[in-house]
Amino acid sequence: MEFPSPNTAFVFPGQGSQALGMGSELAKRSPLAAETFAEANEILGYELSRICWQGPEESLNETSNTQPALMVHSVAVWRVLKAARPEISPSLVAGHSMGELSALVASGSMSFEDALRLVRRRGELMKRAGEKSPGGMGALLGLEIPVVEKICADSSTGGEIVQIANDNCPGQIVISGDKQALERAMEQALEAGARKAVPLAVSIAAHSPLMASAQADFINAVDATPIQPADIPVIGNVTAAPLTSVAEIKGDLGAQLTSRVRWTETIEHMLSAGIQNFIELGSGGVLSGLIKRIDRKSTRVPLGTPEDFAKLEITL
Repeated sequence: MEFPSPNTAFVFPGQGSQALGMGSELAKRSPLAAETFAEANEILGYELSRICWQGPEESLNETSNTQPALMVHSVAVWRVLKAARPEISPSLVAGHSMGELSALVASGSMSFEDALRLVRRRGELMKRAGEKSPGGMGALLGLEIPVVEKICADSSTGGEIVQIANDNCPGQIVISGDKQALERAMEQALEAGARKAVPLAVSIAAHSPLMASAQADFINAVDATPIQPADIPVIGNVTAAPLTSVAEIKGDLGAQLTSRVRWTETIEHMLSAGIQNFIELGSGGVLSGLIKRIDRKSTRVPLGTPEDFAKLEITL
């Protein structure tokens, strides 16, 4: 991958990419990364860095901690990259689910402090909604969107609803909703030829109507957050299109909790705009794997550890 390149996008991971110790080695090697974690601790009023690096794992996996932890790691990586190699600049940015808030920081639309407070609130509200309306999520492999949409419609009866939560890549779809409807959908998916139907180890039904009790409060939190037009176009999760105004950014964020993450369409939009190189900033390489499934010709670079920076010939 050669830089500068107008064909580069930054992508930011969402919940599910967290791992105990994330950001620890980077913070040891980079004062800027260490300062980012310390800044987050001060903003939030508790030692998020300790939870990231030492756990326990149950605390890191608690939604209200997971979401800010992922953002802090992503922003730390972004800051280190920007300082070391300012010529590596994206033409487009996007984030998977809560990763959209990290993308908005990188786009210049939101300050780190404001975005971190908002993502913490998002996690708290989603946890509360999960306690009020318990549900579940499941991953389906080997089926196409129209087939899964019909399965979800057939499995939803009365007040029990299941719907597509994440269109991650061709053949990998996550569904979410009431446990009974989810179980029916998983059974039907296998009958329809799914290679796998795997329940996810979560207690909330993200991106489904079961998050409705959190949506109004989150919209209020979004409205109270200072947001500017983005300097770098952000492709929204809900629309899979550029968010060109503050109203569009707020609308996409507000609708996220109950709407499908259109990740396949997001990447396809970027590809159609000429993007060839994708840098995944933060924990793990989940998005890089999904992008490979969408377009094997693309170049994908996970960036989160000192070793990852070394591969880009960046000295920390």
